[in-house]
Amino acid sequence: MKNQSISDTASHKNENTGTNRSIIIIGALFFIFGFVTWLNSVLIPYLKIACELNNFEAYLVAFAFYIAYLVMALPSAWILKKTGFKKGMSLGLLVMAAGSLIFVPAAYSRTYELFLLGLFVQGTGLAILQTAANPYVTILGPIESAAKRISIMGICNKIAGAIAPIILGAVALKDVDALVENLKVMPVAQKIAELDLLSERVVFPYLIMMAVLIVLAIMIYFSTLPEVDTEQEDEELATTNSKKTSIFQFPHLLMGAFALFLYVGVEVIAGDTVISYGVAQGISFVNAKFFTTYTLIAMLVGYIIGILTIPKYLSQEKALKISAIIGIIFGLGAIFTDGFVSVLFISLLGLGNAMVWPAIWPMSIAGLGRFTKIGSSFLIMAIAGGAVLPPLYGYLADIVNPQNAYWIVIPCYAYILFFASKGHKIRTK
Repeated sequence: MKNQSISDTASHKNENTGTNRSIIIIGALFFIFGFVTWLNSVLIPYLKIACELNNFEAYLVAFAFYIAYLVMALPSAWILKKTGFKKGMSLGLLVMAAGSLIFVPAAYSRTYELFLLGLFVQGTGLAILQTAANPYVTILGPIESAAKRISIMGICNKIAGAIAPIILGAVALKDVDALVENLKVMPVAQKIAELDLLSERVVFPYLIMMAVLIVLAIMIYFSTLPEVDTEQEDEELATTNSKKTSIFQFPHLLMGAFALFLYVGVEVIAGDTVISYGVAQGISFVNAKFFTTYTLIAMLVGYIIGILTIPKYLSQEKALKISAIIGIIFGLGAIFTDGFVSVLFISLLGLGNAMVWPAIWPMSIAGLGRFTKIGSSFLIMAIAGGAVLPPLYGYLADIVNPQNAYWIVIPCYAYILFFASKGHKIRTK
Protein backbone atom coordinates (compact mmCIF):
# COMPACT_ATOMS: atom_id res chain seq x y z
CA MET A 1 0.00 0.00 0.00
CA LYS A 2 2.86 2.35 0.89
CA ASN A 3 4.57 1.68 -2.45
CA GLN A 4 1.26 2.28 -4.23
CA SER A 5 0.88 5.64 -2.43
CA ILE A 6 4.42 6.68 -3.41
CA SER A 7 3.72 5.66 -6.99
CA ASP A 8 0.46 7.68 -7.06
CA THR A 9 2.24 10.73 -5.60
CA ALA A 10 5.02 10.50 -8.22
CA SER A 11 2.46 10.09 -10.99
CA HIS A 12 0.51 13.15 -9.74
CA LYS A 13 3.73 15.17 -9.54
CA ASN A 14 4.68 14.24 -13.11
CA GLU A 15 1.19 15.12 -14.30
CA ASN A 16 1.39 18.56 -12.66
CA THR A 17 4.86 19.12 -14.15
CA GLY A 18 3.53 18.23 -17.60
CA THR A 19 0.55 20.54 -17.17
CA ASN A 20 2.76 23.42 -16.02
CA ARG A 21 5.07 22.90 -18.99
CA SER A 22 2.07 22.93 -21.32
CA ILE A 23 0.75 26.13 -19.72
CA ILE A 24 4.13 27.82 -20.33
CA ILE A 25 4.02 26.80 -24.02
CA ILE A 26 0.42 28.01 -24.47
CA GLY A 27 1.33 31.19 -22.56
CA ALA A 28 4.00 31.83 -25.20
CA LEU A 29 1.29 31.47 -27.87
CA PHE A 30 -0.96 34.00 -26.13
CA PHE A 31 2.04 36.34 -25.95
CA ILE A 32 2.37 35.98 -29.74
CA PHE A 33 -1.40 36.69 -30.15
CA GLY A 34 -1.06 39.96 -28.26
CA PHE A 35 2.21 41.01 -29.88
CA VAL A 36 1.11 40.49 -33.50
CA THR A 37 -2.41 41.86 -32.97
CA TRP A 38 -1.40 45.18 -31.44
CA LEU A 39 1.33 45.90 -33.99
CA ASN A 40 -1.59 47.19 -36.09
CA SER A 41 -1.77 50.31 -33.92
CA VAL A 42 1.62 51.37 -35.31
CA LEU A 43 1.05 50.01 -38.83
CA ILE A 44 -2.05 52.20 -39.30
CA PRO A 45 -0.33 55.62 -38.94
CA TYR A 46 2.89 54.25 -40.47
CA LEU A 47 1.24 52.95 -43.65
CA LYS A 48 -0.94 56.06 -43.84
CA ILE A 49 2.27 58.06 -44.36
CA ALA A 50 4.30 55.51 -46.35
CA CYS A 51 1.50 54.62 -48.77
CA GLU A 52 -0.17 58.08 -48.77
CA LEU A 53 -3.59 56.97 -47.52
CA ASN A 54 -6.68 58.65 -46.11
CA ASN A 55 -8.16 57.55 -42.77
CA PHE A 56 -10.59 55.03 -44.27
CA GLU A 57 -7.85 53.38 -46.33
CA ALA A 58 -5.47 53.30 -43.33
CA TYR A 59 -8.02 51.50 -41.15
CA LEU A 60 -8.35 48.76 -43.78
CA VAL A 61 -5.30 47.42 -41.92
CA ALA A 62 -7.70 46.33 -39.17
CA PHE A 63 -10.24 45.08 -41.73
CA ALA A 64 -7.73 42.85 -43.54
CA PHE A 65 -6.46 41.42 -40.25
CA TYR A 66 -9.74 40.77 -38.44
CA ILE A 67 -11.89 39.69 -41.39
CA ALA A 68 -9.78 36.51 -41.40
CA TYR A 69 -11.56 35.46 -38.21
CA LEU A 70 -14.93 35.58 -40.00
CA VAL A 71 -13.63 33.75 -43.07
CA MET A 72 -11.54 31.17 -41.20
CA ALA A 73 -13.42 30.38 -37.96
CA LEU A 74 -15.36 27.38 -39.31
CA PRO A 75 -12.55 26.16 -41.65
CA SER A 76 -10.20 26.34 -38.64
CA ALA A 77 -12.43 23.96 -36.68
CA TRP A 78 -12.33 21.53 -39.65
CA ILE A 79 -8.51 21.85 -39.91
CA LEU A 80 -8.08 21.13 -36.20
CA LYS A 81 -10.31 18.08 -36.46
CA LYS A 82 -7.93 16.73 -39.12
CA THR A 83 -4.63 17.76 -37.53
CA GLY A 84 -5.34 17.72 -33.80
CA PHE A 85 -4.57 20.63 -31.48
CA LYS A 86 -0.76 20.42 -31.42
CA LYS A 87 -0.15 20.10 -35.17
CA GLY A 88 -2.89 22.66 -35.79
CA MET A 89 -1.14 25.21 -33.59
CA SER A 90 2.14 24.59 -35.43
CA LEU A 91 0.34 25.08 -38.73
CA GLY A 92 -1.18 28.34 -37.50
CA LEU A 93 2.26 29.67 -36.57
CA LEU A 94 3.67 28.72 -40.00
CA VAL A 95 0.78 30.51 -41.72
CA MET A 96 1.54 33.60 -39.62
CA ALA A 97 5.21 33.31 -40.64
CA ALA A 98 4.12 33.29 -44.30
CA GLY A 99 2.11 36.46 -43.65
CA SER A 100 5.19 38.11 -42.14
CA LEU A 101 7.25 37.13 -45.21
CA ILE A 102 4.73 38.87 -47.50
CA PHE A 103 5.66 42.14 -45.76
CA VAL A 104 9.10 41.99 -47.42
CA PRO A 105 7.97 42.39 -51.07
CA ALA A 106 5.19 44.70 -49.85
CA ALA A 107 7.75 47.00 -48.22
CA TYR A 108 10.23 46.99 -51.11
CA SER A 109 7.50 47.73 -53.67
CA ARG A 110 5.52 50.02 -51.29
CA THR A 111 2.36 48.21 -52.39
CA TYR A 112 -0.49 48.71 -49.93
CA GLU A 113 -2.50 45.78 -51.29
CA LEU A 114 0.41 43.44 -50.55
CA PHE A 115 0.59 44.74 -46.98
CA LEU A 116 -3.14 43.98 -46.63
CA LEU A 117 -2.60 40.48 -48.03
CA GLY A 118 0.18 39.88 -45.49
CA LEU A 119 -2.12 41.04 -42.69
CA PHE A 120 -4.94 38.76 -43.91
CA VAL A 121 -2.58 35.76 -43.99
CA GLN A 122 -1.37 36.62 -40.47
CA GLY A 123 -4.99 36.87 -39.33
CA THR A 124 -5.70 33.48 -40.91
CA GLY A 125 -2.89 31.90 -38.90
CA LEU A 126 -4.13 33.59 -35.74
CA ALA A 127 -7.68 32.35 -36.38
CA ILE A 128 -6.38 28.77 -36.46
CA LEU A 129 -4.33 29.38 -33.30
CA GLN A 130 -7.19 31.07 -31.42
CA THR A 131 -9.66 28.34 -32.37
CA ALA A 132 -7.22 25.77 -30.94
CA ALA A 133 -5.70 27.58 -27.97
CA ASN A 134 -8.82 29.09 -26.36
CA PRO A 135 -10.58 25.76 -25.71
CA TYR A 136 -7.23 23.97 -25.19
CA VAL A 137 -6.26 26.09 -22.20
CA THR A 138 -9.68 25.37 -20.66
CA ILE A 139 -9.45 21.62 -21.19
CA LEU A 140 -5.78 21.35 -20.17
CA GLY A 141 -6.06 20.44 -16.49
CA PRO A 142 -8.90 20.42 -13.94
CA ILE A 143 -11.99 22.44 -14.91
CA GLU A 144 -12.11 24.03 -11.44
CA SER A 145 -8.78 25.78 -12.10
CA ALA A 146 -9.61 26.81 -15.67
CA ALA A 147 -10.25 30.44 -14.67
CA LYS A 148 -6.75 30.66 -13.23
CA ARG A 149 -5.21 29.36 -16.45
CA ILE A 150 -7.29 31.75 -18.58
CA SER A 151 -6.16 34.62 -16.35
CA ILE A 152 -2.50 33.72 -16.91
CA MET A 153 -3.09 33.64 -20.66
CA GLY A 154 -4.80 37.03 -20.59
CA ILE A 155 -1.89 38.61 -18.74
CA CYS A 156 0.60 37.14 -21.26
CA ASN A 157 -1.53 38.57 -24.07
CA LYS A 158 -1.84 42.08 -22.61
CA ILE A 159 1.84 42.40 -21.64
CA ALA A 160 2.82 41.51 -25.23
CA GLY A 161 0.25 43.98 -26.54
CA ALA A 162 1.75 46.75 -24.41
CA ILE A 163 5.32 46.00 -25.59
CA ALA A 164 4.61 45.56 -29.32
CA PRO A 165 3.76 49.19 -30.30
CA ILE A 166 6.85 50.49 -28.47
CA ILE A 167 9.19 48.10 -30.32
CA LEU A 168 7.77 48.59 -33.82
CA GLY A 169 7.14 52.30 -33.19
CA ALA A 170 10.81 52.84 -32.30
CA VAL A 171 11.75 51.52 -35.76
CA ALA A 172 8.87 52.50 -38.05
CA LEU A 173 8.02 55.91 -36.57
CA LYS A 174 11.55 57.10 -35.74
CA ASP A 175 11.94 60.83 -36.61
CA VAL A 176 8.70 60.64 -38.58
CA ASP A 177 7.41 64.03 -37.32
CA ALA A 178 10.21 65.85 -39.14
CA LEU A 179 9.76 63.61 -42.18
CA VAL A 180 6.04 64.44 -42.45
CA GLU A 181 6.83 68.17 -42.41
CA ASN A 182 9.63 67.83 -44.98
CA LEU A 183 7.45 65.72 -47.32
CA LYS A 184 5.15 68.73 -47.77
CA VAL A 185 7.86 70.74 -49.55
CA MET A 186 9.93 68.01 -51.22
CA PRO A 187 10.19 67.63 -54.99
CA VAL A 188 8.20 64.63 -56.25
CA ALA A 189 11.22 62.44 -57.02
CA GLN A 190 12.80 63.04 -53.60
CA LYS A 191 9.45 62.44 -51.90
CA ILE A 192 9.09 59.05 -53.62
CA ALA A 193 12.63 58.10 -52.57
CA GLU A 194 12.00 59.10 -48.93
CA LEU A 195 8.70 57.18 -48.81
CA ASP A 196 10.42 54.11 -50.28
CA LEU A 197 13.02 54.26 -47.50
CA LEU A 198 10.27 54.68 -44.91
CA SER A 199 8.42 51.66 -46.31
CA GLU A 200 11.55 49.51 -46.09
CA ARG A 201 11.88 50.11 -42.33
CA VAL A 202 9.58 47.18 -41.53
CA VAL A 203 11.55 44.58 -43.54
CA PHE A 204 13.99 43.62 -40.79
CA PRO A 205 11.39 43.50 -37.92
CA TYR A 206 9.08 41.27 -39.95
CA LEU A 207 11.93 38.95 -41.02
CA ILE A 208 12.81 38.57 -37.33
CA MET A 209 9.14 37.87 -36.55
CA MET A 210 9.00 35.25 -39.31
CA ALA A 211 12.05 33.48 -37.88
CA VAL A 212 10.62 33.50 -34.34
CA LEU A 213 7.27 32.11 -35.55
CA ILE A 214 8.99 29.29 -37.48
CA VAL A 215 11.13 28.34 -34.46
CA LEU A 216 8.07 28.37 -32.19
CA ALA A 217 6.13 26.23 -34.70
CA ILE A 218 8.93 23.64 -34.72
CA MET A 219 9.16 23.69 -30.91
CA ILE A 220 5.43 23.07 -30.53
CA TYR A 221 5.41 20.34 -33.18
CA PHE A 222 8.09 18.40 -31.28
CA SER A 223 6.87 19.38 -27.81
CA THR A 224 5.24 17.13 -25.23
CA LEU A 225 1.92 18.98 -25.45
CA PRO A 226 -0.76 16.32 -24.95
CA GLU A 227 -3.60 15.85 -27.39
CA VAL A 228 -7.03 16.34 -25.84
CA ASP A 229 -10.13 14.38 -26.83
CA THR A 230 -13.14 16.70 -26.99
CA GLU A 231 -15.51 14.25 -28.64
CA GLN A 232 -16.30 12.48 -25.35
CA GLU A 233 -17.47 15.77 -23.91
CA ASP A 234 -19.96 16.07 -26.76
CA GLU A 235 -21.38 12.61 -26.00
CA GLU A 236 -21.92 13.49 -22.34
CA LEU A 237 -23.87 16.57 -23.39
CA ALA A 238 -25.87 14.78 -26.08
CA THR A 239 -29.11 14.66 -24.06
CA THR A 240 -29.01 18.38 -23.27
CA ASN A 241 -31.35 20.53 -25.34
CA SER A 242 -32.74 17.39 -27.00
CA LYS A 243 -35.68 19.34 -28.47
CA LYS A 244 -33.40 21.91 -30.10
CA THR A 245 -32.36 21.37 -33.72
CA SER A 246 -30.42 24.55 -34.54
CA ILE A 247 -28.01 27.02 -32.98
CA PHE A 248 -30.46 29.73 -34.06
CA GLN A 249 -32.83 28.51 -31.32
CA PHE A 250 -30.52 30.10 -28.73
CA PRO A 251 -31.25 33.85 -28.88
CA HIS A 252 -28.90 34.62 -25.99
CA LEU A 253 -26.00 33.10 -27.98
CA LEU A 254 -26.85 35.17 -31.07
CA MET A 255 -27.18 38.36 -29.02
CA GLY A 256 -23.96 37.49 -27.22
CA ALA A 257 -22.15 37.03 -30.55
CA PHE A 258 -23.39 40.45 -31.66
CA ALA A 259 -22.27 41.96 -28.35
CA LEU A 260 -18.85 40.37 -28.86
CA PHE A 261 -18.77 41.70 -32.45
CA LEU A 262 -19.36 45.24 -31.15
CA TYR A 263 -16.94 44.76 -28.25
CA VAL A 264 -14.02 43.64 -30.44
CA GLY A 265 -14.78 46.59 -32.72
CA VAL A 266 -14.56 49.14 -29.90
CA GLU A 267 -11.55 47.38 -28.36
CA VAL A 268 -9.68 47.66 -31.66
CA ILE A 269 -10.83 51.27 -32.09
CA ALA A 270 -9.49 52.12 -28.62
CA GLY A 271 -6.11 50.51 -29.30
CA ASP A 272 -5.56 51.09 -33.02
CA THR A 273 -6.87 54.64 -33.50
CA VAL A 274 -5.37 56.30 -30.43
CA ILE A 275 -1.93 57.01 -31.94
CA SER A 276 -3.41 58.67 -35.02
CA TYR A 277 -5.94 60.50 -32.84
CA GLY A 278 -3.15 61.79 -30.60
CA VAL A 279 -1.40 63.22 -33.67
CA ALA A 280 -4.70 64.78 -34.81
CA GLN A 281 -4.90 66.45 -31.39
CA GLY A 282 -1.49 68.06 -31.95
CA ILE A 283 0.67 65.51 -30.09
CA SER A 284 3.93 64.48 -31.81
CA PHE A 285 4.48 60.94 -33.10
CA VAL A 286 7.37 60.67 -30.63
CA ASN A 287 4.88 60.86 -27.74
CA ALA A 288 1.74 59.52 -29.45
CA LYS A 289 3.32 56.14 -30.21
CA PHE A 290 3.01 55.26 -26.49
CA PHE A 291 -0.79 55.74 -26.29
CA THR A 292 -1.65 52.19 -27.41
CA THR A 293 0.67 50.92 -24.68
CA TYR A 294 -1.32 53.02 -22.19
CA THR A 295 -4.51 51.41 -23.54
CA LEU A 296 -3.07 47.92 -23.04
CA ILE A 297 -1.78 48.78 -19.56
CA ALA A 298 -5.29 49.99 -18.68
CA MET A 299 -6.65 46.67 -19.98
CA LEU A 300 -4.09 44.80 -17.91
CA VAL A 301 -5.15 46.71 -14.78
CA GLY A 302 -8.80 45.99 -15.55
CA TYR A 303 -8.00 42.33 -16.13
CA ILE A 304 -6.26 42.05 -12.75
CA ILE A 305 -9.21 43.78 -11.07
CA GLY A 306 -11.49 41.21 -12.70
CA ILE A 307 -9.34 38.32 -11.49
CA LEU A 308 -9.44 39.64 -7.92
CA THR A 309 -13.16 40.52 -7.81
CA ILE A 310 -14.96 37.91 -9.98
CA PRO A 311 -16.86 35.97 -8.69
CA LYS A 312 -16.01 36.70 -5.04
CA TYR A 313 -17.22 40.31 -5.07
CA LEU A 314 -18.74 40.78 -8.52
CA SER A 315 -20.80 38.47 -10.70
CA GLN A 316 -19.88 38.24 -14.40
CA GLU A 317 -23.19 39.98 -15.17
CA LYS A 318 -22.44 42.93 -12.87
CA ALA A 319 -18.86 43.20 -14.13
CA LEU A 320 -20.15 43.44 -17.71
CA LYS A 321 -22.63 46.18 -16.72
CA ILE A 322 -19.86 48.19 -15.03
CA SER A 323 -17.60 47.73 -18.06
CA ALA A 324 -20.28 49.02 -20.46
CA ILE A 325 -20.98 52.05 -18.25
CA ILE A 326 -17.24 52.84 -18.04
CA GLY A 327 -17.11 52.62 -21.85
CA ILE A 328 -19.98 55.09 -22.26
CA ILE A 329 -18.54 57.57 -19.71
CA PHE A 330 -14.98 57.50 -21.09
CA GLY A 331 -16.24 57.62 -24.69
CA LEU A 332 -18.24 60.77 -23.94
CA GLY A 333 -15.24 62.14 -22.04
CA ALA A 334 -13.08 61.82 -25.17
CA ILE A 335 -15.71 63.55 -27.30
CA PHE A 336 -16.31 66.53 -24.98
CA THR A 337 -12.69 67.27 -23.97
CA ASP A 338 -9.62 68.20 -26.00
CA GLY A 339 -5.89 67.57 -26.28
CA PHE A 340 -4.08 65.12 -24.03
CA VAL A 341 -7.11 64.61 -21.75
CA SER A 342 -9.31 63.57 -24.69
CA VAL A 343 -6.67 61.11 -25.95
CA LEU A 344 -6.21 59.76 -22.43
CA PHE A 345 -9.94 58.98 -22.23
CA ILE A 346 -9.56 56.78 -25.33
CA SER A 347 -6.63 54.94 -23.73
CA LEU A 348 -8.66 54.51 -20.53
CA LEU A 349 -11.35 52.66 -22.51
CA GLY A 350 -8.97 49.71 -22.04
CA LEU A 351 -9.90 49.68 -18.34
CA GLY A 352 -13.54 48.96 -19.15
CA ASN A 353 -12.81 46.69 -22.11
CA ALA A 354 -10.70 44.25 -20.09
CA MET A 355 -13.60 42.47 -18.39
CA VAL A 356 -15.94 42.30 -21.40
CA TRP A 357 -14.56 39.24 -23.24
CA PRO A 358 -14.33 37.02 -20.10
CA ALA A 359 -17.92 37.97 -19.20
CA ILE A 360 -19.65 37.76 -22.61
CA TRP A 361 -18.14 34.38 -23.51
CA PRO A 362 -19.53 32.24 -20.63
CA MET A 363 -22.85 34.17 -20.57
CA SER A 364 -23.31 33.45 -24.29
CA ILE A 365 -22.55 29.71 -24.30
CA ALA A 366 -24.41 28.95 -21.06
CA GLY A 367 -26.85 26.08 -21.57
CA LEU A 368 -25.84 25.27 -25.16
CA GLY A 369 -25.03 21.64 -24.34
CA ARG A 370 -24.23 19.74 -27.54
CA PHE A 371 -24.32 23.03 -29.46
CA THR A 372 -21.37 24.44 -27.48
CA LYS A 373 -18.77 23.91 -30.21
CA ILE A 374 -20.76 25.56 -32.98
CA GLY A 375 -21.70 28.31 -30.53
CA SER A 376 -18.01 28.88 -29.79
CA SER A 377 -17.33 29.11 -33.54
CA PHE A 378 -19.97 31.87 -33.77
CA LEU A 379 -18.16 33.76 -31.03
CA ILE A 380 -14.80 33.37 -32.79
CA MET A 381 -16.43 34.68 -35.98
CA ALA A 382 -17.65 37.70 -34.00
CA ILE A 383 -14.01 38.82 -33.70
CA ALA A 384 -14.65 40.19 -37.21
CA GLY A 385 -16.08 43.24 -35.43
CA GLY A 386 -12.47 44.38 -35.42
CA ALA A 387 -12.61 44.34 -39.23
CA VAL A 388 -15.81 46.36 -39.62
CA LEU A 389 -15.91 49.11 -37.00
CA PRO A 390 -12.38 50.63 -37.31
CA PRO A 391 -12.74 51.40 -41.07
CA LEU A 392 -16.19 52.82 -40.28
CA TYR A 393 -14.51 55.02 -37.68
CA GLY A 394 -11.95 56.02 -40.33
CA TYR A 395 -14.73 56.93 -42.77
CA LEU A 396 -16.42 59.11 -40.15
CA ALA A 397 -13.05 60.69 -39.30
CA ASP A 398 -12.66 61.66 -42.97
CA ILE A 399 -16.12 63.17 -43.40
CA VAL A 400 -16.51 64.74 -39.92
CA ASN A 401 -13.34 64.70 -37.78
CA PRO A 402 -11.38 62.09 -35.76
CA GLN A 403 -12.86 63.27 -32.44
CA ASN A 404 -16.57 63.19 -33.33
CA ALA A 405 -16.03 59.87 -35.10
CA TYR A 406 -15.80 58.36 -31.58
CA TRP A 407 -19.59 58.70 -31.29
CA ILE A 408 -19.54 55.26 -32.96
CA VAL A 409 -18.51 53.61 -29.66
CA ILE A 410 -21.46 54.93 -27.60
CA PRO A 411 -24.26 52.74 -29.10
CA CYS A 412 -21.87 49.76 -29.03
CA TYR A 413 -21.36 50.05 -25.27
CA ALA A 414 -25.11 50.72 -24.85
CA TYR A 415 -25.91 47.39 -26.54
CA ILE A 416 -23.34 45.59 -24.38
CA LEU A 417 -25.11 47.11 -21.34
CA PHE A 418 -28.44 45.75 -22.68
CA PHE A 419 -26.95 42.28 -23.13
CA ALA A 420 -25.57 42.36 -19.59
CA SER A 421 -28.90 43.48 -18.15
CA LYS A 422 -31.48 41.52 -20.17
CA GLY A 423 -30.17 39.97 -23.39
CA HIS A 424 -28.28 37.04 -21.85
CA LYS A 425 -31.45 35.92 -20.01
CA ILE A 426 -33.61 35.52 -23.14
CA ARG A 427 -34.23 31.85 -23.92
CA THR A 428 -36.57 29.81 -26.14
CA LYS A 429 -38.40 26.78 -24.79
